[in-house]
Amino acid sequence: MDIEAVQDVTKRLTQNVEQVIIGKREAIELVIVGLLARGHILIEDVPGVGKTMLARSLATSLGCSFSRIQFTPDMLPSDVTGVSIFNQKTREFEFRPGPIMAQIVLTDEINRATPKTQAALLEAMQELQVTVDGVTHPLPEPFLVMATQNPIEYEGTFPLPEAQLDRFLIRIRLGYPRSEAEIAILESQRYVHPVTQIEQVLPVADLLSAQETLKDVYVDTLVKEYIVDLVEQTRHHPDIYLGASPRGSLALYRTGQAWAAMHSRDYVLPDDVKRLAVPTLGHRLIVSPAARLRDVTGETVMREILASVRVPGADVRPR
Repeated sequence: MDIEAVQDVTKRLTQNVEQVIIGKREAIELVIVGLLARGHILIEDVPGVGKTMLARSLATSLGCSFSRIQFTPDMLPSDVTGVSIFNQKTREFEFRPGPIMAQIVLTDEINRATPKTQAALLEAMQELQVTVDGVTHPLPEPFLVMATQNPIEYEGTFPLPEAQLDRFLIRIRLGYPRSEAEIAILESQRYVHPVTQIEQVLPVADLLSAQETLKDVYVDTLVKEYIVDLVEQTRHHPDIYLGASPRGSLALYRTGQAWAAMHSRDYVLPDDVKRLAVPTLGHRLIVSPAARLRDVTGETVMREILASVRVPGADVRPR
């Protein structure tokens, strides 16, 4: 598959999902970037803005298997990964797969699960497999975890640990729709929900081919140095207790390749890196307690770093 074909793939996906999620093209494009880059998405937003419908419409558009896990404090790791049950007839243990064994998995309100249950996702998200009773079970491809959490209601929640946050490629916020978009939503759901009417527009094989094509997108040495400079600055910023890890550098590298391919380019620009730095690195930064009292967030620090780090090729030379 060539770069033009990758752009066609993303265009068809975007247009189909937009029939359900109206007026949120930017968020949809970021989700598709995460899908192309083989990453996972954290959606942090208030209830009712379309987080579940976004995941469902994406799965329908690709013809992928879809499962939804509603996290609660009493949920066990086996409720996610599955369990081995002894069969009285065969006298053997049989594996009963859990909801994680799907191609697109929506983990709703992930921060309501206990740390032990949250940890059940770590192996699946990083190694694309789950281990139950010493037996490893591979996950299907493509595999995408879309997790949601409510940024307002914190009662009865367990904040995601650093290791869990670092495994999400991108964090997005849908936000409330504009007035005209909300009117369009009312009209679109007058009789039935549009998610029940959209159809598959892309075979899974085309998506897997597009994911492989991203590996050929060129990233210049200057752009690589720019990525590393941005990440390095997060580790020395006075308001940051814990900066981005090398996994963050790799995430920015891969999302840059995906964004370039989406826009029919076989090379990454510094502007691509700037565009993706906040959604890719912002959630990986652990703000110090003193800075948190001043309402400083990882996103604000990342924007400050972007404004201070020199962009390669930006120097003006006299003729």
